[in-house]
Amino acid sequence: MTVDFFSLLYPWTKALHVISMVAWMAGMFYLPRLYVYHCDVARGSAESERFKVMERRLLKQIINPAMAATWIFGIILVLTPGVLDWAAGWWHVKLLSVVLMSGFHGAISAWRRDFLEDRNVRPARFYRMANEVPTVLLLVIVVMVIVRPF
Repeated sequence: MTVDFFSLLYPWTKALHVISMVAWMAGMFYLPRLYVYHCDVARGSAESERFKVMERRLLKQIINPAMAATWIFGIILVLTPGVLDWAAGWWHVKLLSVVLMSGFHGAISAWRRDFLEDRNVRPARFYRMANEVPTVLLLVIVVMVIVRPF
């Protein structure tokens, strides 16, 4: 009897998907908060340079790899036979929310470049509000996966 390779790895793939998603979300919550604090320091100051290092490391060493891993393990889950009911509507909403989260990831990456080049023009209030975007998207994603309302 032949067993599908992805099916054998399903529990591990699911665990790694959740672990990488948690790491991605932690960074997505924290980076905009760093921008809030970065707005409050003088450009070119030692504090500003420290924030630049923290923001770069968080994005390059945690957020980017965690997003890539989340997508890779998510795609493997989708390709695992029997995991997804293609007729269900919840996964469309989940996928759209993950695509939007990835777009927000791109936006916070661009904002980091603004801070890096000392050309940020947005106030701290903008970043406080932006900090809520990943929370809302994560809420939608989790409800779609756990509750599967449609």
